[in-house]
Amino acid sequence: MYVTLAAVALCFAPALACALEPDSTAAPVAAPAPVDTAATGKNGLIYLVPALEDAHYHVSNDRQRFQHRISFSPAIGQLGNNDEFVFRVAYSPNTWLGYEIALGHNPASSLHALLHTFNAVLRYPLPGRFQPYMTLGYGMMTVYPGQAINADPVTKNTLTVGGGLEIYLRDDVALRGELRSATVLGQELGSGGTVAYDYREYTIGFSFFRSLRG
Repeated sequence: MYVTLAAVALCFAPALACALEPDSTAAPVAAPAPVDTAATGKNGLIYLVPALEDAHYHVSNDRQRFQHRISFSPAIGQLGNNDEFVFRVAYSPNTWLGYEIALGHNPASSLHALLHTFNAVLRYPLPGRFQPYMTLGYGMMTVYPGQAINADPVTKNTLTVGGGLEIYLRDDVALRGELRSATVLGQELGSGGTVAYDYREYTIGFSFFRSLRG
């Protein structure tokens, strides 16, 4: 029996060898394109910033990360008793000082207001994720009467002061909450003196940071 199987194998061996031999007339198969390991992470994801691949939610304790950076901060909250939507843009020339432009819209059914301010942001960088700060500024509040009131918009000087807290999720993203007092300087009807109207502004949102250091 073994002799018969050996004979059959010898008979089919030349045919099997021809089948396994590469065809010289066939078109060559292109080699697979090389994978850019610098842009592809260990888990197969492509990172726009390769340096963040191993960063995850790590927060640096380097105080210099507050220096020479810009930030964008959308937020929601309240101005007085009405809802408010705020967008802020800031630049920090050093570790303890920042300059910020803020635009807030206070939409209401009867009348709504725009509050635009220029603020100074003061901080003392601390190790860890929690970074408190103080803010003060000057701006203008424009009040637009609703359609039921036949009146022109009114613009008044506004002084703001307050503070907030940034909770850093990463070095470039933070949850931001802020409380400010907005003092609107106006005139009382029938009087030439100046009257101050105080409003409370509560906001919460996110801050996104971008370093300008080379």
